[in-house]
Amino acid sequence: MRIGIVCYPTFGGSGVVATELGIELSNRGHEVHFITYKQPVRLELLGSRVHFHEVNVPEYPLFHYQPYELALSSKLVDMVKLHKIEILHVHYAIPHAYAAYMAKKMLQESGIYVPIVTTLHGTDITLVGSHPFYKTAVEFSINKSDAVTSVSESLKQDTLRLFDIKNTIHVVTNFIDLTKYNHGFTDCQRSMMAHDDERIITHISNFRPVKRIQDVIKVFYNIQKEIPAKLMMVGEGPEKEPAEKLCKDLGIYDRVVFFGNSNEIDRILCFSDLFVLPSETESFGLAALEAMASGVPVISSNTGGIPEVNIDGVSGYLSDVGDIDSMSKKALKILKDSKTLWGFKNQAKTQAQKFDIHKIVPQYEVIYENTLSNCMQLK
Repeated sequence: MRIGIVCYPTFGGSGVVATELGIELSNRGHEVHFITYKQPVRLELLGSRVHFHEVNVPEYPLFHYQPYELALSSKLVDMVKLHKIEILHVHYAIPHAYAAYMAKKMLQESGIYVPIVTTLHGTDITLVGSHPFYKTAVEFSINKSDAVTSVSESLKQDTLRLFDIKNTIHVVTNFIDLTKYNHGFTDCQRSMMAHDDERIITHISNFRPVKRIQDVIKVFYNIQKEIPAKLMMVGEGPEKEPAEKLCKDLGIYDRVVFFGNSNEIDRILCFSDLFVLPSETESFGLAALEAMASGVPVISSNTGGIPEVNIDGVSGYLSDVGDIDSMSKKALKILKDSKTLWGFKNQAKTQAQKFDIHKIVPQYEVIYENTLSNCMQLK
């Protein structure tokens, strides 16, 4: 198949999943075209089966905000015609499914029929979609898609609750390429980050308020009072500066490392002992899954799709949102005893195997094939 993928080319979970999906589809013999405003951060290799097409938005003095959706729709039309793309897979209802639908209608004027598969990742539903200003457009985009997928059962139920959805929503979970996490401490250079007697706690996110970054700091503060520990904070965003200030106020700034954004997540997770994800909400929890794939147990909130990934008492523990005391006690329960820690590490890795990329991507292929078949019958 010739597949067009539209996504945000950022460090966020949806961009990572879309990029990894496209790469794996190319490995399985499909021709993949990424169409977005910048090359995705994890799209390192272009070749005969992986292509990138940049969406340029011309500057028009008439517009206060430049019309990205219009530029994207036009680019999709051009790329479908030029490369004979058979199906479009868009990640996020707004603006991508909205733009893809306009492209589809323009293409139909030329006798070209291209179906749209829309994957819902969370923010388009729980934040953007629930705002009255965007609700109509989100609902329209989902219902006009030829197939719709959701990255968790929780997100599917949120979508059905918030919108009047006529389409069937298929749950196809996020995934991970386990081959990238086959490493041992021998090549991790753990000693560069901490002493042998110190536990390493890690958090990775885009540092938005929904991630509850200060909760991470407070949980770590409680941990380091009981055992020697270091905290690795990976990412950029509006909550980074307040987090740094809190570390200074608590007198633990020398025990915390702020990395910023990184393309070496696997190496950072390699020497980690515990991952903390206290988010207000998560549609899936890809960061938790990446940690588990590295054999890192997870302390997380019990919100959204996280309980579908992090199994309480198995791959880590769940607590209510904002319950710092519970998260701290459960973290220490894992970290204080080496035998317990290694038991959770092994269990986390086993749980992650359920989301192996080679088990999930074939589900998308089936959806593509069924959608193309239905499209042919409707011609």
